[in-house]
Amino acid sequence: MITKASRWALLPLATALGLTGCTLQPNYHRPTMPVKAHYDQNTPVGNVADLPWQNFFNDATMRNLIDLSLKNNRDLRVAALNVEQARASVQIDRAALLPSINATASQTSAHEPANLYNTQSTGAVTYHELNAGLGVTSWELDFWGRLRSLRDQAQETYLSTAATERATRISLISQVASAWLTLCSDNDLLHLAGQTAQSQQKSYDLTKISYNGGVSSDQDLAEAESTVRSAEADVASYTRQVRQDVDALRLLAGTDLPATLLKNATLNSHWQFPQTPAGLPSDLLTRRPDIIAAEHTLKAANANIGAARAAFFPSITLTASGGSTSSSLGHLLEGGTAAWSFVPSINLPIFDGGVNQANLDIAKLEKRIEIANYEKAIQTAFKDVNDALAGQDTWQNQLTARQKEVAANQRDYDYSELRYKQGVDNYLNVLVAQRSLYAARQALIAAHLGQLNQKITLYEALGGGWKS
Repeated sequence: MITKASRWALLPLATALGLTGCTLQPNYHRPTMPVKAHYDQNTPVGNVADLPWQNFFNDATMRNLIDLSLKNNRDLRVAALNVEQARASVQIDRAALLPSINATASQTSAHEPANLYNTQSTGAVTYHELNAGLGVTSWELDFWGRLRSLRDQAQETYLSTAATERATRISLISQVASAWLTLCSDNDLLHLAGQTAQSQQKSYDLTKISYNGGVSSDQDLAEAESTVRSAEADVASYTRQVRQDVDALRLLAGTDLPATLLKNATLNSHWQFPQTPAGLPSDLLTRRPDIIAAEHTLKAANANIGAARAAFFPSITLTASGGSTSSSLGHLLEGGTAAWSFVPSINLPIFDGGVNQANLDIAKLEKRIEIANYEKAIQTAFKDVNDALAGQDTWQNQLTARQKEVAANQRDYDYSELRYKQGVDNYLNVLVAQRSLYAARQALIAAHLGQLNQKITLYEALGGGWKS
């Protein structure tokens, strides 16, 4: 039963709990988007973030490499560990809002000699003291919301770290996909250079026979040899590049790669990525983890202002303990052995040399910095999407033009070779046509790589792939 006296005793505690509901954090308002309301290109509306990466990357080897990277990549592993570390920090700051209760037990034994305090001898004295109890150690009443602001700051930092981990995941997926396409492209260029070197070696051998027969000139022989040596140099260059591409993929995957990797490394396969609808710029706020991370960082800075403001106000700390004291263990819990202490303390800042004001100024400046960072993240995302959208049609048009260029150069080479065999033109025209065809095929492979990479870039820019 609660008596009238006990109600009065509970009044200070109720008042304290009521006052701890206030906070000095500024009200958070999301900054206005510093970009246009629409992209430069007209695009259908949709949410690409809901499209798992397994559905977008339909090449079996590419999916295998991405899966290996998600399991073994060290950068992604560090990002995941950072999330766990941030989660633990949140728990620490939450615990500061609650009293810390400790159970204690101690024993003191002392011996005092005779005639220590008076001239009348009472003989030597030996005594024992046993203590057991519970104590509340330095519980700060959060009147002004300082501890809650620190808790909120830790919570927002954790959410920002988690979003950064998702951004790292998206970036890794795109890097692996692009690295695989680059390996495919360089492997195709290596095969093209090898085929060209063989073809030009045969042409050189024929030219040398013709030269020995007095039909071809010294210039014809020199031109033919120059073409062979150039192709041989390309073979060496692309061989080196393919090896470096494999090393880059191995680093991203974080483990050994399949032995049959190079066998399937070609752009001459059926590449078909799903359509990636762009939606509206405002969708990026919920799609792109880097923007989400930037906003949580901004919210953390906003909460830090509340903690800095609270430092100007008094802080009240409670320390209390209660238990039993006895000279022997057998009487420790008997009546008359109860002992308690209650030590409230108040700390009132009077003069600190301007430290609190400087901390508040710093907190406000940090918020302004994070606002700028948040706006920059939105602007960067808007640019990424616009650049990727600009490449949708242009890369396809470029690829089509390169295909027609190769076809035209092939016809030119065939005609030049035919005219040379019929004695109408000299061999120099054949070499020029052969070089043009070789360059056109190289440009076609580069255009095909650019067109495929553009689709991956758009998928990443729209924040897709972090849902699985």
